[in-house]
Amino acid sequence: MNTSLKDKWVFITGASAGFGAEGAVHFAREGAHLVIGARRVDRLEAVAAQCQEAGAASVHFHELDVACTANVNACVAWLKELTPQLDVLVNNAGGAHGTDTVAEGKDADWEAMVQSNFLGLMRVTRACLPLMMENAGSTIINIGSIAGRVAYEGGSVYCGVKAAEKQITQSLRLELNGTGVRVGTLDPGLAETEFSIVRFKGDQSKSDKVYEGLDPLVAEDIAEAMIWMATRPPHVCIDEILIKCTAQAAVHKTHRVTD
Repeated sequence: MNTSLKDKWVFITGASAGFGAEGAVHFAREGAHLVIGARRVDRLEAVAAQCQEAGAASVHFHELDVACTANVNACVAWLKELTPQLDVLVNNAGGAHGTDTVAEGKDADWEAMVQSNFLGLMRVTRACLPLMMENAGSTIINIGSIAGRVAYEGGSVYCGVKAAEKQITQSLRLELNGTGVRVGTLDPGLAETEFSIVRFKGDQSKSDKVYEGLDPLVAEDIAEAMIWMATRPPHVCIDEILIKCTAQAAVHKTHRVTD
């Protein structure tokens, strides 16, 4: 039997686009109270309007930079004024920067990936746990990647931080055992969002080639998985999901249709 998300409080990071934005709309359709955060506040405003239209019990948005501890703590302090209890936390903020080899890597790209995917996840989770520890059945969903399971050339740091995400999730699962708080990782393969545009520094042609000739995952596929994870009965924890498009059998093996 599914657990209803109606009137539950859901906090999603990196909610200005992609998985985060689509996830927010899907939770809104379930009648949840949405709290969304990201650096691009203008985008958040648009997502909030979509959530309201989709049927959210309420929608609240706030600037959130997971790379800054003070900013994270301020955002969660604001969240605590809205609700004393959090039912779902989706740690979605992150992304890849560049495809350089280790030999050619740039500090700025490395630091951005470590701050958002790794330390940002830790900061947000630490700040939100007091709102969840006494709430058995609440759910933490960490958005990982196939990159955390299989390394590939040009992805050393991104693969590294996503592997760290998987280990952090497993550590949390152990640490929270007995509280009733569920923790899981949702790891997508090739998915067409803004991910590749960011990775290739805005180069649309390079981004398009990533998905050329195949039918990749889209944000809606991942959002649906989030809802499924969050609506399991309280005694069920989905520890991990690896989800790939049918055309991607492995990181290095995809079937592409050419004209």
